[in-house]
Amino acid sequence: MFGRPVRPVRPVRPLRLLRPRPRRRTTLLAVGALTAGLLLSVPQPASAANLVKNPGFETAGTGGDGMPYCWEKSGWGDNDFTFSTVGGAHSGSKAMKVELTRRTEGDRKALITESAECAPVVGVGKQYDLGLWYKSTTPDASLTLFRHDTTAGWQYWTDLKTLPISAGWSEATVRTPEVPAGTDRISWGVSVYGTGSATTDDYTMDQVADPIPDPVCTGTAEQCANGRWDVLPTQNPVRSMHSVVLNNGKVLLIAGSGNSEEMFEAGTFTSAVYNPVTGTYKQIPTPKDMFCAGHVQLDDGRVLVMSGNKGYPSADGTIGYQGYKDSYVFDPVTETYTKTNDMNDGHWYPSATILGNGDVISFGGLKEDSTGSVTAERWSDAENKWLPLWQVNQTWSYWGLYPTMVLMQDGRLFYTGSHTFGNNIPGTGSAIYDYDANTTTQVPGLRQKDERDQSASVLLPPAQDQKVLTLGGGNIDSNPDANRLTDIIDLKAADPAYVAGPPLPQGTVDLGNGKIPQTGAQGKMYVSAVLLPDGKVLETGGALHNRANPVYESSLYDPATNAFDPVAADPQARGYHSSAFLLPDGRVMATGDNPGNGTWNHNVSVYTPPYLLKGARPAITSVIDNEWTYGDTQRITVDRPIARAELIRPAAVTHSSDPNQRFVDLPLSVDGNNVDLNVTSNPNLAPPGWYMLFAVDANGVPSVAKWVHLQGPSSLAAASGEAASGHVHSFADSLEGKVEQPGRKRASAAVSPTVAGCDRHYGSANICVPTVFPAEVRKTTAARCTWLKSNDYGPLKINGKDDPLRLDRNGDGVACGKGDARKR
Repeated sequence: MFGRPVRPVRPVRPLRLLRPRPRRRTTLLAVGALTAGLLLSVPQPASAANLVKNPGFETAGTGGDGMPYCWEKSGWGDNDFTFSTVGGAHSGSKAMKVELTRRTEGDRKALITESAECAPVVGVGKQYDLGLWYKSTTPDASLTLFRHDTTAGWQYWTDLKTLPISAGWSEATVRTPEVPAGTDRISWGVSVYGTGSATTDDYTMDQVADPIPDPVCTGTAEQCANGRWDVLPTQNPVRSMHSVVLNNGKVLLIAGSGNSEEMFEAGTFTSAVYNPVTGTYKQIPTPKDMFCAGHVQLDDGRVLVMSGNKGYPSADGTIGYQGYKDSYVFDPVTETYTKTNDMNDGHWYPSATILGNGDVISFGGLKEDSTGSVTAERWSDAENKWLPLWQVNQTWSYWGLYPTMVLMQDGRLFYTGSHTFGNNIPGTGSAIYDYDANTTTQVPGLRQKDERDQSASVLLPPAQDQKVLTLGGGNIDSNPDANRLTDIIDLKAADPAYVAGPPLPQGTVDLGNGKIPQTGAQGKMYVSAVLLPDGKVLETGGALHNRANPVYESSLYDPATNAFDPVAADPQARGYHSSAFLLPDGRVMATGDNPGNGTWNHNVSVYTPPYLLKGARPAITSVIDNEWTYGDTQRITVDRPIARAELIRPAAVTHSSDPNQRFVDLPLSVDGNNVDLNVTSNPNLAPPGWYMLFAVDANGVPSVAKWVHLQGPSSLAAASGEAASGHVHSFADSLEGKVEQPGRKRASAAVSPTVAGCDRHYGSANICVPTVFPAEVRKTTAARCTWLKSNDYGPLKINGKDDPLRLDRNGDGVACGKGDARKR
């Protein structure tokens, strides 16, 4: 009846993800009668402003369980507890006390009765200010909401506020997120999930006033509707394919050799730091070829860069790319790289996901010998090093290249199905990996799983909703037209599965003879997806085929309406090795493009979303403390009213992949221009590190971000001194997919040396002649040579004696040379 049970995750241990024990459904309690003596017999209605009936527990109930009118018991798990109405109230004669004297697992909570008579009616899209007075002897108490879905019934909604210990009466206030579609009522109360008690009284619930009218737009009509792209006057000096937004607002752009064999042979490896405020670049000495490495921000703001390119493919194509074991950290303060200890294996194109305790876990990529790495790696935040192999759980599975692994709110990892190069993993193409149990459970529903190469996946705003959107993709091996598919999964569901989302909008595509409208099922791969502070997602960039045929299209996806709204398109080609990311001022920066002919687009584009063309922006005038811990209430001041605030984790993006990108809602308590922000107590929702804090007004206009550092959780520390886990609700708790245990230990997985979709018999290593040409190119030498010419490939030397694509029909050692195109 109450949706998912509330339960904390287990304490962090050196080699465990934050993860609860096996889950159970919530059940109502049938407990003996509580303290008698409730005097009033006529139900008290809610006051004109207060939507809570019987807010002070003064009216007796009639259910026989001792609970006041419109209040009921809830909870689960192995614990000893009491519910009682007590004297010494904040006002009136009664208060509600919930106490746990012994707890192994679970919680207890007094909730507004989930009925049409008692549960307050709410409006979709509205927000509500909730308040109560409380006393508490435990740090493990939280204000918890449930919502009634008109189709699915009652279900857990969110935790809004952790209540600090208070010996005397203290007031707690919080503002709900916007009420989701399909919701007609809510229920709420205080959960106690640790030993101790919480006594509450005088509940209030008021609807927030409707938003102010839209202001007059400051741009043209077209810009007001669709935003504006500007190509910056200064070019990016390096061939960067990795973009990391640093905690000082600058951007680290990593190139390594930049996919240039000539630069690799010369030992010329480059990075640059871009300053968005001044528009200037500073080139950084780079110790190793970090081309196609992995990267993630550590909790102290440094950037961990793992592996990279040890060697390019051989000229005859018999040896592929090779990954090295080296690893470095980049310090934003000194702007220098420092070597760490080595990883256990080489990983060219590895994943990198930060965990709730600050550790980093990594999968996939290519080893030193070009085979696929089956070694999982774990960076220990506490020890500041990569752990030895024997300390890391292993499945001995090959996850592919840049597999997108998203941290779930209970500490498990969701492999979304987005990856780079070729086919997906065996099975359904997406899975939930449980590090503690070391098991992988297949998740169904991802359509055309083997055509999601260089698709993008993003944890939708807010992270508390636990929904993931996967969009676009293709296949480098078979080289079909990239698709328009989007698929959405709700990880709160008991047995989550992808469902079809709306198709990507179509734009124009350059097939070599100018831009033409896309037709049929044409979509795009190499797509970028960026979380915006108004709660929408910008998808932009892409191409129709393997390193060819750029697509010019951008749109905004709104999770609330599950719809795309086409907006202005980036005028620059943004295909392979491009990236787009959010800047602290609310704009989006886009860089790169590396087509198959080996050239590089050094132009940089910046998108100004429509929300920045709606007049004056709110401003955060002060942040009382930029060092935050889990479960905190943090005060900021603003220059005018705001409707929401959130933390957005800064980008660390490459190859359409940024698994750590997330938008965490901060429920508000508003007192004029003073706003108290309620920080999640669950580090799996917001892993430790630096975040951009945005304040957003009722029109969706964001402030410029302030930087805050989330660490802890000191307020939730366990008696043993270990960091305690966050307060989460069970979900994805009855998975029905195929469960796989760890396989047999092995050294690697076989991977074709043509994994990048390039035939190395032609040109240098940074030239990519596709192993399979697009379907519309007829299977003749003339057609293929015409296609190569239209995509700006120059003369191509034949490497060795083989000519598998039949491009050197006259045998002179030059592909598509004089006379070749006239031969079949």
